[in-house]
Amino acid sequence: MLNKRVIPTLLLDNTGLVKGRNFKKHKYVGDPVNAVKIFNDKEVDELAILDITATNEDRRPNFELIKNIASQAFMPFAYGGGLRELPDIEMLFKIGVEKAILNTAAVENLSLVSAASQIVGQQSIVVSIDYKKTFFGGKRVFTHSGKNNSKLDPIEYALRVQDAGAGEIIVNSIDNEGTLKGYDYELIQDLSTKLDIPVIASGGAGCLKDFKQAVDVGASAVAAGDMFTFHGKHKAVLITYPKYAELENLFKGQNNE
Repeated sequence: MLNKRVIPTLLLDNTGLVKGRNFKKHKYVGDPVNAVKIFNDKEVDELAILDITATNEDRRPNFELIKNIASQAFMPFAYGGGLRELPDIEMLFKIGVEKAILNTAAVENLSLVSAASQIVGQQSIVVSIDYKKTFFGGKRVFTHSGKNNSKLDPIEYALRVQDAGAGEIIVNSIDNEGTLKGYDYELIQDLSTKLDIPVIASGGAGCLKDFKQAVDVGASAVAAGDMFTFHGKHKAVLITYPKYAELENLFKGQNNE
């Protein structure tokens, strides 16, 4: 397995996979279990599934579906969406999930990060930071799938998340998400310099060079959705995940760092 991980990210709307752009205009694209089976064949490093409507609809995670997905996933599997209470986080690990991803709940209750990391281990708690640029050029953290401005600075918040006990963070640019125009390399570099925990780049990857550039500026892993999933018409799922040899050559000289 590559030390520099490449993580496909699937967006879930209750029971179906969706895709969108800038956290808007999501369209149904397929069944999550079928997609996971395809990723098994592609031998991906890790997989993340995010239920993007659970929090806004005040729903708990769909544990039956998650258990089904976990039973089919032959790679480390992370889940986020609707996680607000410690018992729900504990339930994830009982049904086969390896990592819990917290977003809105972490902003609203940072102590949940601490409590969860103490019970299931720091390495198993991931905080996803969704952010976008403000009118005046700053950057602010958004919650509830990009709908609510927390007014938090992403760097300051990331430091607080680290101190609270998160094992790694996903830094996700709402402005770049679904555009295939590349990551926000400036913020990735700033966070990688200031944090001691791994930083996962997310939002905007459009080619393998974007992966390399993110790693070059300090990312420990790269996440992507549209780049190699859900292409074509009629809700087709055509996964063009890069071959291991391509990734090995891409990150050559960096995997022993």
